[in-house]
Parts: sequence; structure tokens; C-alpha cells
Amino acid sequence: MTTSSTVAAAVVLLLLVLFSSSQGIGAKCSKSDIMVVQSQGPPKYNGIPTYVVEILNRSPNGISISDIHVNCGWFSSADLINPNTFKRLKYNDCLVNGGRPLRAGYALSFTYTTTFKYPLSVSSIQC
Repeated sequence: MTTSSTVAAAVVLLLLVLFSSSQGIGAKCSKSDIMVVQSQGPPKYNGIPTYVVEILNRSPNGISISDIHVNCGWFSSADLINPNTFKRLKYNDCLVNGGRPLRAGYALSFTYTTTFKYPLSVSSIQC
């Protein structure tokens, strides 16, 4: 290997390390980077309570997080929720944002209508 090819290989390796640490390959994230907040909204005209859910990516490393799954029991709503925003796949497994990445610092929200508030917590993510 010549000196120039050794230097080139070292530069490529350095760039890969820098890129992977800043863009998520090997970067750290955890379920606690996703915050799920619920608040009670105004009741519907028929008195059924509504709940506003906000799901926020608060990654301190600026990492987009995808494939966010939430423990959600038998989640259902009297009003339709866009399935690309929040969808129950099976008992206790709801998918957020259609599995697409939620950028750091961004949030999505939706409102559901039911007689009681569902406990929602993050079950799994992909960095």
C-alpha cells in the first residue's frame, strides 16, 4: 500500500466514524427520548370525553427515531384517527407515524374520543 492510499484510507475511515456518530449509525438513543403526553380535551357534544396525545422526539443527540411502538391495550376511538399518525396493530401494540422517522425536536399529535383515558407508553423504537 502506498503512502497516498494509506492516507486516503485513513481519511475515509475518519469520515465514516464522524458520519456514523453524528447521523445515527451506532449513535445512542433510548425509549426515554420519546415522550408521550396526554391531556383531557373538551367533551364532545354528547358528553364523551376527548383526549389529546402528543408524541415528541426529544433526542439530545438530534437523532431521528423510527418504528415507534406504543403499549396501548385495546386502544380505540369513537372518532377516526389517521392511521398514518397512530394505528393499533394488535392488542397492546400501536404504531406511531406509520413507522416513519420522527425527527428530533418534532412532535405529532392526535385526539381520540372514548369514555376513559388509555395508558400509553413507548414499548420499542429504532434509532
